[in-house]
Amino acid sequence: MKGSLKLGKIAGIGLYVHWTFTLLIIFIIFANYKNGQNPIQILWSVLFILSVFVTVFLHELGHALAAKNYHINTKDITLLPIGGLARLDRIPEKPIEELVVAFAGPLVNIALAFLTGLFIIIPSDSNELMAQLSNGVNADNFFLNFFIVNFWLALFNLIPAFPMDGGRVLRALLSFKLERTVATKIAARIGQFIAVGFILLGFLYNPFLVIIGIFVIIGAQVESDSIESKHILKGYKVRDVLMRQYPKIDAHEKLKKAIDLLLDSQNKNFLVTDNTIPVGTLNRDQIIKALAKNGEDETILNVMDSNLIFLEADSLIENVFEDMYKNKSTLMLVMENNELIGTLDTENLLEFILIKEVHLKKDHAA
Repeated sequence: MKGSLKLGKIAGIGLYVHWTFTLLIIFIIFANYKNGQNPIQILWSVLFILSVFVTVFLHELGHALAAKNYHINTKDITLLPIGGLARLDRIPEKPIEELVVAFAGPLVNIALAFLTGLFIIIPSDSNELMAQLSNGVNADNFFLNFFIVNFWLALFNLIPAFPMDGGRVLRALLSFKLERTVATKIAARIGQFIAVGFILLGFLYNPFLVIIGIFVIIGAQVESDSIESKHILKGYKVRDVLMRQYPKIDAHEKLKKAIDLLLDSQNKNFLVTDNTIPVGTLNRDQIIKALAKNGEDETILNVMDSNLIFLEADSLIENVFEDMYKNKSTLMLVMENNELIGTLDTENLLEFILIKEVHLKKDHAA
């Protein structure tokens, strides 16, 4: 993510912390200072927040290592003020695999709570417990707070609000009996219903729940739409969607030529060639950026994207779907027997999906 500082690598997984994390630390210091706490008490609070985020990292690492067991790599883990984000190469689609990967994170929190519980005395009386926690985090109650946080993190993450861990567990369980698309829709709707509850509670008690509720609503819809699209594309090959007519521009032309082509058509992506040989791609955003920086007399060779992405014509779209969306602003080259037979971009793919959706709806109506 932009604005993230790399802390290092663990098990080949990059660990990043987003710059907004510093805002959380500043807020904790300010809030404790306003409450009249001394520097030592503030230091304990900051150390506790840092320990919580180590816990969040271990939670995400649990997901990553479980996924690695199924040959799914994790690109990186980023720590944010609202939690952690592990970027897996793909979401496991087999129910048992998704069940294990989804549950692995909360299991880490359960294990940490259990280990911490072995070394502390947990008050059985609720009044005594509240008395110990009432003075903020300090040397005497640090590990008691750590135990409680891990217990609640595990419990909270297992709420069946898709796409949270509990929602993925729910989808995995549903997928044992239902098609993945149906299971996803059910899990997404349940998650969005719970998210509305988060938002209402957030307005009454804690604004943080509003953020989580919005995240769940949007995340559930995105995941549901993605799974539906993959279902529609099932069985189709890249050759079924490719564009055999596509705009080309010579690498030695000036940027003005690309601007004229952009204004004269609906095309947003161009194949850059040198003596008819593909050498790069150029999209609308790159044209606008280059125009602002270098002017219209800049040579296209100097501003194009030279990292060409190749797709095999007989590849199943469902197998390259996620890779395509990772390169959604790029024109991809479709090859057959080492020859270029067409191109493909996400806009063309979306149009194909829309057309197939209309056909499916007509078939169901008939």
